[in-house]
Amino acid sequence: MKLFRTLGLGFMVGIFLFLAACGGSDNGSNANGSSPLNIAFLPKAINNPYFDTAANGGKDAAGELKGTFKQVGPSEASASEQVTYITTLTQQHVSAIVVSANDPNALAPALKRAIQQGIKVVSYDSDVAQDARQLFINQANSEDIGRIQVQTLAKQLNYTGEIAILSAASTATNQNTWIQFMKDELNKPKYKNMKLVKVAYGNDDDQKSFNETLGLLQAYPNLKGIISPTTVGIAAAARAVESVSKGGKVLITGLGTPNQMRKYVKDGTSPSFALWDPGQLGYLAYYAASALVQGKIKGQPGETFDAGKLGKKTIENNNVVLLGPPTVFDKDNIDEFNF
Repeated sequence: MKLFRTLGLGFMVGIFLFLAACGGSDNGSNANGSSPLNIAFLPKAINNPYFDTAANGGKDAAGELKGTFKQVGPSEASASEQVTYITTLTQQHVSAIVVSANDPNALAPALKRAIQQGIKVVSYDSDVAQDARQLFINQANSEDIGRIQVQTLAKQLNYTGEIAILSAASTATNQNTWIQFMKDELNKPKYKNMKLVKVAYGNDDDQKSFNETLGLLQAYPNLKGIISPTTVGIAAAARAVESVSKGGKVLITGLGTPNQMRKYVKDGTSPSFALWDPGQLGYLAYYAASALVQGKIKGQPGETFDAGKLGKKTIENNNVVLLGPPTVFDKDNIDEFNF
């Protein structure tokens, strides 16, 4: 009996050791020894064509990397609701949160708690506070984005007339950065006959952006152009201008997707506008998050990582990864794009 008990104890210890060795799926390792890719995207708002396109890019990357992808978020742009989603994702122990912030500071405490629990945090499109994420995937150089929108409208208006800006939320990091560069561009001597009369906010909501545009047209009867650096706002502004028969009289530019703006480009309401490919932005964000999760990078300037079809990417100052320069779309090239 003593021998049996001894053998039984040794047998049980062996079983426990065997289970521990085979428990890779439980302790967060794949067959190749790397961490699983359970990555969640949290955009400013869901059911937004821009973020839907970015999500498709993320899904493509997940397929290539054999990871999982999901997207959650508020139906309307709301920093407080984003905080709730961050808390839930943290409780679910996702491996990474990829977030576009409605407010850089409001989200920071929740994101820091996620990082403390070992979750990787990557911001994309609109940054969060730098100490609340490991990487920011920037669609393009912020200065280039801001200045190109002014330059585009100025050429259309022959550098003369009153203009307005229709932004998203007043707290949106990317919008405010771009607008600051717009204002700086407008201070150059060649724009002396152009005047910025107002910055309005549509909160990335279609109806509010539409109404804000109508308000601008009523308050400033001599308005010649509107810059809307948001895909929701630019389409709503174009529609609003046409609804009061001012298409081609008050020109619209900013940041939009070719599919939503094709009609307005061809009828002259928005002769040209700019954007990058949001699908590639989501694709790059997923690859960056996966590199962090798998320990291939720590998120430090100078590090490089593989980004699939986008090639090698380098982390720049302030832990930023750039997608590339924006593209200007007009009637000559818009039919070449489908997103």
